[in-house]
Amino acid sequence: MITKKRVFRFFFIALVFLTLVLVSSSIFALTEPSPAPPPAAESQMPWWGWSITLFISTFILGILAVLGGVGGGVLFVPLIGGFFPFHIDFVRGAGLIVALSGALAAGPGLLKRNLASLRLSLPVALIASSAAIVGAMIGLALPANLINILLGATIIGIVIIMATAKKSDFPVVPKPDGLSQSLGIMGIYREESLGKDVEWNVHRTPTGLILFIVIGVMAGMFGLGAGWANVPVLNILMGAPLKISVATSKFLLSITDTSAAWIYLNSGAVLPMIVVPSVVGIMLGSIVGVKILARTKPKAIKWIVIWLLLFAGVRALLKGLQIWK
Repeated sequence: MITKKRVFRFFFIALVFLTLVLVSSSIFALTEPSPAPPPAAESQMPWWGWSITLFISTFILGILAVLGGVGGGVLFVPLIGGFFPFHIDFVRGAGLIVALSGALAAGPGLLKRNLASLRLSLPVALIASSAAIVGAMIGLALPANLINILLGATIIGIVIIMATAKKSDFPVVPKPDGLSQSLGIMGIYREESLGKDVEWNVHRTPTGLILFIVIGVMAGMFGLGAGWANVPVLNILMGAPLKISVATSKFLLSITDTSAAWIYLNSGAVLPMIVVPSVVGIMLGSIVGVKILARTKPKAIKWIVIWLLLFAGVRALLKGLQIWK
């Protein structure tokens, strides 16, 4: 049996190791080889060295993502983009593939258990995926410094949402609105903790769909995935049960991220050297994280992730402002 003391000791060691990896990455990256701004960053480390370092970093991020209750993409993009000498376009493209791989792995099981709702996800996915394509095109057209500034501001906003948002297992929906009834957005699922079937409806559907336009644009522009925003909108605003919101959000990523990822792939911003070790590291780390999560649920892990995101957001913001290169 793994005790909390051992779990915290493990995460302390993991965070120290991750910090050393990120710092060493910044040291190895020579971002100023000449007085004039270089067209690309140069490095003393061979390409395979970066792949191994990336694998180790993403393996730790995969563990933290599971225990912190966040998607791998929201940790991947600001941390890897801030401390590795990769252009932000390649990092965002890899971030979408990372989020997409996790969603595709979880999607079939969530649908089989009747937790991910097709009636809820399809209209939302149509809007969010279209917006994600627009966001990806905008993101690739903007200069890297501006993207880093906007990314840093977005990550700080995500930290505020994670630290203050309250979730409701079974939100009260006094009356479903007309649009949700027209689209047939309702359902029933088996709640094992209560030992009974739970019927659910949603309301404020027009407002929710409008917000998913913004969420889709941000997902495509920054390559973060969108689980951090999907769940609060589905759960708090629209009134879907928490389990339905989380499962539907995960299924949504498999549609939304696919649309945005295609734009990055078509533009040549998806590099196997970055994507392959990242996906493998995140997936293996997630498996380890699930096993640890099954034994203990230390609440401090959430705050570790929040502080890590805050640090990454500030790093991206300062990097974009040319203060911390």
